Amino acid sequence: MGANKFSGLLALLAASMLGLALFVHPAEAGSIKAQVYITQAKIPSGLTEKGLLGFARSNSMKLLHEGEGEVKQRKWKANLVVSFSHSVDDMEFTVLFYDVQDGPRRFVEDMSTMVNNRNEKTFVQPITLSRPTFKPNRQMELVVTVKREEVGKLKFGVLGEEVKRSGEVSFSDDETGAKKKK
Repeated sequence: MGANKFSGLLALLAASMLGLALFVHPAEAGSIKAQVYITQAKIPSGLTEKGLLGFARSNSMKLLHEGEGEVKQRKWKANLVVSFSHSVDDMEFTVLFYDVQDGPRRFVEDMSTMVNNRNEKTFVQPITLSRPTFKPNRQMELVVTVKREEVGKLKFGVLGEEVKRSGEVSFSDDETGAKKKK
């Protein structure tokens, strides 16, 4: 009987260890969260971290306006402010841009941001969204990832003038392959 109890106890201990191994995961990027803001307002210099977050929160934009110039060359310029719940503990974080105008996410572009000081929690990154990669009058989603784990996101729109097309098409004889009369 003693061997039977011992083997039962051993089996129970093995099952407990297996349960712990399956359900306990080391804390990585999953425990970090990020607040994300986009602003086109000029950020004042000399702000504390708390002041920067207050400025970003009060000047956060849901719609970005494009710059001036020829329509095909216009860009949307802004500052991205990301505040993590604790230090990133990695050499970089990634910002992914998705077009969500038609429903599901459609990947548009990504941007990696290198971290100078692993102990910092708040980052300001200038961003430029250029045509034709980004299209005007679309709903976008920005996703911040650390170690390939989504930690924050923000939905916003890009407003701009559409490229106007005349609707006229002309082809030369060379382009159409028309035969010349002799």
